[in-house]
Amino acid sequence: MAMGLEISKRVVNGVTIVDLQGRATIGANTDKLDHALRKLVAGGTLNILMNLAQVTMMDSSGIAAIVGTYVSLARDGGSLKLSRPSSRVREVLRVMRLLNSIPTFENEDEALNSFGATAQSAGS
Repeated sequence: MAMGLEISKRVVNGVTIVDLQGRATIGANTDKLDHALRKLVAGGTLNILMNLAQVTMMDSSGIAAIVGTYVSLARDGGSLKLSRPSSRVREVLRVMRLLNSIPTFENEDEALNSFGATAQSAGS
């Protein structure tokens, strides 16, 4: 049986970090991801960092959930950034030409610092 997608959330300095583990692939996995991200945006979350370190596989439906959230946040004045994609996920992002569009970082501290003072004051 295919491994599911585990999603957990934590807040650091006003940035909601979404930790993903497993496969972000078509079906229930990306439906679950899309629902979780839409719920955050609808609840007023403006700054999201997606930790992709434990994502073993991602297909176009996983990409669609990321891009949809990126567009929604940009429209609302927020931002989505990615951290620590595995080599396999990085290659998918590269092929889809998203590495130049969505800020992607190799370490979480650097990613969090990139949100700047606006994220910290928003979370206070």
